Amino acid sequence: MPELVVRMGELAISTTTGDVLVCIGLGSCIGLALVARSGQACGVAHVMLPDSGGRRADKAGKFADLALPALLDGMARVGVGPHSLDAVLAGGAQMFEGSTGIEIGARNEAAVRAGLAAAGIPVAAAATGGNNGRTMRVEVGAGSVTVREAGADEETLRPPSTKPLRGEAPWA
Repeated sequence: MPELVVRMGELAISTTTGDVLVCIGLGSCIGLALVARSGQACGVAHVMLPDSGGRRADKAGKFADLALPALLDGMARVGVGPHSLDAVLAGGAQMFEGSTGIEIGARNEAAVRAGLAAAGIPVAAAATGGNNGRTMRVEVGAGSVTVREAGADEETLRPPSTKPLRGEAPWA
């Protein structure tokens, strides 16, 4: 299975069964996975900061307020609308002791969740907060999402899809 690493500020979308979209080193960043309920189309953004403040970003996934619309546009281009998506979140940790008041991880998570709520996309699962980094993997085709926290075993956040929902295109 080819792994496509989604680095800080980047996003990726795939409809190729067997692709694995990976966010490595999610500390205060949020790994946002949008998965078509059938699993056949998946998108991932590696969100670094909660708000662009109206600035343009050099990378579409850098800010939560820009990453989610860019990811939704990409999913729409492959035929998947927001009504057919589940979201999975990982990251949002507070990585440094004594950095209270900054709390970028919590602010990132809140901004992503607010955007998802506004778009009507449910959060199916999340592994957020704490003080450890994480790696998230999204398997296209199966639609499964796993996360591994530093020093721990891999955990399934979203199990593989079994079949398309009634009335849904087989790959959407």
